[in-house]
Amino acid sequence: MDFVLYFLLPVCQQGLVWGLVALGVWMTFRVVNVPDLTVDGTLTTGAATAARLLTLGVHPLPATLAGFLTGAAGGAITGLIHTRLKVQPLLASIITMTGLYSINLRIMGRSNIALFNLRTLVPDDDWAQLALFAVIAGLLVLVLNLFFRTELGLALRATGDNDAMVRMLGVSSDSMRLLAFTLSNGIVGLGGALVAQYSGFADAQMGIGTIVAALAALIIGETLFGTPTVARATVSALLGSIIYRALFALALRAGFQASDLKLVTAALVVIALSVPQIKKTVRLAEGGEAR
Repeated sequence: MDFVLYFLLPVCQQGLVWGLVALGVWMTFRVVNVPDLTVDGTLTTGAATAARLLTLGVHPLPATLAGFLTGAAGGAITGLIHTRLKVQPLLASIITMTGLYSINLRIMGRSNIALFNLRTLVPDDDWAQLALFAVIAGLLVLVLNLFFRTELGLALRATGDNDAMVRMLGVSSDSMRLLAFTLSNGIVGLGGALVAQYSGFADAQMGIGTIVAALAALIIGETLFGTPTVARATVSALLGSIIYRALFALALRAGFQASDLKLVTAALVVIALSVPQIKKTVRLAEGGEAR
């Protein structure tokens, strides 16, 4: 029982709420195949927006949804810089991420906001928190799967698969990328708003390393569960996030300090990225022995 309460339950809570961020990163990194570091800024933007509105007495639900909107606005800025000014997506996202740091401080009015004594969307009961995050994650997965079955969603996926073909069919690939940046960072902003309420604070530095952690969750999920369909890919992202948080918790129990966790994340990403190559090497070796 102690294992469930003190290890498994927190791991699932954190895995699901951070899984929302992984789903946002999946949209740009996998669907349209563009790197986007904006998420390091928009996670904080979503958290800062929700936290500031909560301190002003706004109801938690619209405050949380406002985190989605401000995150989406940050993503749209990156998309516009990339598509209209023809700046490389990686550089465009770095520019936006840098500017968002100052904007986030403006939103909060200070470097951090405590939420412990405020009414939030996240309940106090641990099991209720797990249920809330599971429902939100499940709804988001359902919405994404339905969206990618529409003509607009199919056009978005096609942009990542074959940009030239999409343009030949009369679809603006720039508009599709702008949409991907906007929706992706909106989801990340929503995740940031929930992370702040779950953690009890919003901080100007909380988004640092978001992209690496999200990529680690994505790669772990893809390696273990595969991504042949949108449904499989989105669920894999959530499961990968839970496993990633479990590995984090095990690292802490093994004696690593909190300051070591960035190093643990980097190591996990390298290991996860190495798995396909290791599998390929093993298959080649087995084929050679068979001959």
